[in-house]
Amino acid sequence: MKVLSNRTQTFIKKCFQKIDIEILGKTIKIAIYTGLVPSTTFIERLIQGLAHNGLHIYLFGLQRRQSIPLKNVFHFTYTKTFSKLFILIKYSFLLTILKARDKRKLDVFIANQIKNSIQLKIKYYPVLYHRPDIFHLQWAKSIADWLWVQEFGIKLIVSLRGAHINYSPIANPELAVVYKNLFPKVDGFHAVSKAISEEAIKYNAVKSKIHLVYSGLELEEMPFQLKKFDESKPLAILSIGRAHWKKGYSYALDAMNLLEKDTIDFNYTLVGVENDEELLYKRSQFKLENKITFKGTLSFTEIVKEIREADVLLLSSVEEGIANVVLESMALGTLVISTDCGGMNEVIIDCENGFLVPVRDHEAIANALKKVSELTLSTYQQITKAARVTIEKQHSSEKMNSGMQTLYQKILNNKL
Repeated sequence: MKVLSNRTQTFIKKCFQKIDIEILGKTIKIAIYTGLVPSTTFIERLIQGLAHNGLHIYLFGLQRRQSIPLKNVFHFTYTKTFSKLFILIKYSFLLTILKARDKRKLDVFIANQIKNSIQLKIKYYPVLYHRPDIFHLQWAKSIADWLWVQEFGIKLIVSLRGAHINYSPIANPELAVVYKNLFPKVDGFHAVSKAISEEAIKYNAVKSKIHLVYSGLELEEMPFQLKKFDESKPLAILSIGRAHWKKGYSYALDAMNLLEKDTIDFNYTLVGVENDEELLYKRSQFKLENKITFKGTLSFTEIVKEIREADVLLLSSVEEGIANVVLESMALGTLVISTDCGGMNEVIIDCENGFLVPVRDHEAIANALKKVSELTLSTYQQITKAARVTIEKQHSSEKMNSGMQTLYQKILNNKL
């Protein structure tokens, strides 16, 4: 193939790239990857915080809906419509003309995969072309899809989060083998809790490469509310999360049955489980339709409203990293009862800033709820104020962003 002149190459770049990208220069370029844009609330907070601190954030994957434009955040995404074809044509052309050797190398990798090669090219080509300094993969289960970035000088960081580490490799032995084979090759890990770090080490993650960064909250957007808890009214109990066995809702409903038998006045709302057949049956079996309400998925604004109106946020989970909804409740001023699963004891100190109960113990949940129902207003407020202090010290967005930037610098300087 005839080599194009520098002038021609420059012209092609200007035709196909956003002008913004031309000025990135020496700025650290971080790809925050989940595959979906926008992503979860906490990952969006991370993106915004890092961009605000001057890092250039690259987003790749499926654009689910329009994102709010942010300085230093660059989208190289596609939709479910014809834009996939445009992405494929655009980056095939750019790579062929400007980075032909790299394209051939990646094409060999793609040809050896079982997955649809066209779909992989749509996913991979933009990443290869824009070549961020760091590719930060948010979901560990996708590690086999992205280890190739290291072959092109891109550092790979994998986040260690809840389900992907705590039970997915147990439920799926093949995934456990993948982790054990590939974790030693990763440049660095971001762990959301100490407990999840220990789990990852079981799958050959190198301890020295794991960097603990707790999830952070934009606390100025979540003002603390000193609740007017009234023990004479029905105890308003709230749980939030999809209907999944790891959430332990079966134990929560068993606990509500005990409260009813003890004539404790309560109302229990579960958000995210509106049509779960097992839970609907169990509620009917206990004849608690007038005490237990199931709701579907709510927006973040609606969830905040639910948390503020509740007396207790109940986390009945069997497995978690550190549940985001617990952090939000502690920040907002709603008392938390949580099972002692995953990293929950890294944020909750029993009887000081919340209550911890054993996993899979509905009697312990019922006893803790009964204890809360008997608290005086001053004691309730003392516990929730202590919870807010914990969040401010350990889970601010500033602390999270600083921790992530430290991790990135260490990775780039080969100091992990």
